[in-house]
Amino acid sequence: MQSLPIIELSPAGGVETSFAGDPLASKGTYAFVSLGCPKNLIDSEKMLGSLALDGYALVSEPAGADFVIVNTCGFIDSSREESKAVIREMLDLKREGKTKGVIVAGCLPERMGGTLLQELPEVDHIVGVFARDEITKVADRLVGGSREQREVFRPAPIRALDDRARLRITPRHYAYLKISEGCDRTCTFCAIPKMRGKHATKPIENVIEEARELAADGVRELNIVAQDTTYYGLDLYGEVRLVQLLKELEQVEGIDWIRLLYLYPVHFTDELIDTIAQSGRIIPYLDMPLQHISDPVLKRMQRRVTRKQTVELVDKLRSRIDNLVLRTTFIVGFPGETDAQFEELKDFVAESKFERMGVFTYSLEPGTPAVKLDGHLPEEVKQARQDELMTLQQEIAFDHGDSLVGYELDVLIDAQVDDETWVGRSFADAPEIDGQVYVSGSGVSVGEFVPVHIEARQDYDLVGSVVDSEEDDS
Repeated sequence: MQSLPIIELSPAGGVETSFAGDPLASKGTYAFVSLGCPKNLIDSEKMLGSLALDGYALVSEPAGADFVIVNTCGFIDSSREESKAVIREMLDLKREGKTKGVIVAGCLPERMGGTLLQELPEVDHIVGVFARDEITKVADRLVGGSREQREVFRPAPIRALDDRARLRITPRHYAYLKISEGCDRTCTFCAIPKMRGKHATKPIENVIEEARELAADGVRELNIVAQDTTYYGLDLYGEVRLVQLLKELEQVEGIDWIRLLYLYPVHFTDELIDTIAQSGRIIPYLDMPLQHISDPVLKRMQRRVTRKQTVELVDKLRSRIDNLVLRTTFIVGFPGETDAQFEELKDFVAESKFERMGVFTYSLEPGTPAVKLDGHLPEEVKQARQDELMTLQQEIAFDHGDSLVGYELDVLIDAQVDDETWVGRSFADAPEIDGQVYVSGSGVSVGEFVPVHIEARQDYDLVGSVVDSEEDDS
């Protein structure tokens, strides 16, 4: 659970921070818990911004707040259970009289609909993904004691929602920038289209305006997110326009790193590869979930890509983008996955040597086509395959870390540990999901890029010291 403190960062979009002062001078106090992916985090930030503008004061602890908002994840069974556990924890506080109400927002209400209130009837209000902009009205009803309209849902928009005027949870120097909403893919294992709707592109001019606001607020690293980043523009412009968007983002003053996440292998054009390879700001870090490599499994997943196409794309990316770091994810134990198909996946991972990789066990998701497939595997088989693949990947990741020892890397400082120790990330590390670089030295500031000599690897992290500019010049 991540309970959010009183915001000390100024939000993008011109929202003032005076609301974070005296809680007694506000319409009411609330605590906020944000769960799930970066797309969900942006929704949380948008709700925080709306509540700030409306006069509600955010406090650090749920106990004692007028109400609590839990923005939930509903992606897979484990995330739904985590969300429900947090909700129950907040309801316990309500029963003890330590908060007056609980609002549940996000993907879990969108996934479960009204059945969520049947399962957890003490929840005061539920708010669907696309009703996030009505959070202040819901808060007003709760504070006013109204039990009317406990469920607020809105249809998925045909254009991506406006994410400006949000109050950022992330450190001042980096932010997530969502360029589209929803997904048109029909992967048989995935329930995201049911929760997030069809793909809706955010117009280029809106993305650029938001990027400028973020840069003006101190952001130096933009992490580009979507459900399907390479699909960008197809629904709005009749053609993919990620390249055009990236070229305009490169012109935004103040942004040093542009990191691309959630890239689907389809629509990965030569022009896109050249744009990344030639850019001074788009860093050579690509997050491209592949899910599997065996053609029969890919077909049952309805991924619309083959092993041959995947291998060719990975080889092309490696050969044309210098210093490339590839992150991917795989699903093991998909219905019908044979021992031979799993071995094929292992061989591919060993050959491809992805610098960053995650592995999920197949999760049976109600309402998805994969539920009806034959060949569902026992949990112990799925878990054993996950452990085996991650053991293989650990060696690859450690080898990659070892290969960086002795080199100098630019590190973006995220936090201070003590007087002479800092923690940051190189271009090869996305926030929250990858390793970190522990840095020793003086005269360092959070949000600053510093040259670091890498001296050692500690598991998935690196250790180094700040390069003295005078010594470097000599």
